[in-house]
Amino acid sequence: MLLVPALLFPVIAPGCTRPDAPSAVAPPAPLETVARASPPPDAAPPALPAVAAKRDGQPRDISFDDIKLPLEKGDPFTPDILPAAVKALQQQRVRIRGYILPSFQQRGITQFVLVRDNMECCFGPGALLHDCVVVRMLPGRSADFSIRPVAVTGTFRLEELKGPDGKHLAVYAIDGDEVK
Repeated sequence: MLLVPALLFPVIAPGCTRPDAPSAVAPPAPLETVARASPPPDAAPPALPAVAAKRDGQPRDISFDDIKLPLEKGDPFTPDILPAAVKALQQQRVRIRGYILPSFQQRGITQFVLVRDNMECCFGPGALLHDCVVVRMLPGRSADFSIRPVAVTGTFRLEELKGPDGKHLAVYAIDGDEVK
């Protein structure tokens, strides 16, 4: 089990509990998908499309909607619920927009939680697991706090982060190389 820095405990407090609540972050361009042949008429419904890797070294633009899990607030997380499109992002270079969860540090931040919204939501506390990403900046890199949305670029990872009670605080992480 990973040790949880005190900085990460606020993850369970911010955000909206309503999955249909609008996000203040403008969604980036949609993900490119792998081309597939048309399924036969009697085939089962198609699975979520896999994300094609970019060949030019540029990060893939994703949004919090792209990493959404089929969970309701309070449901336990198990790795088997991860959609194929999310699994395909593992170890991929991505860029995602969101808000830096406030902490006491304003400059030179090397670890923070990126959240879907800016906590001005009126629907109460309790973010869903897919509404936050733990960002750990690469050595020599850092970020400065902003009340405006930021774009984080880095390598996407699946990483279960649990609190002292054994409950999941986050399941996504990014090894960040840039925050704009």
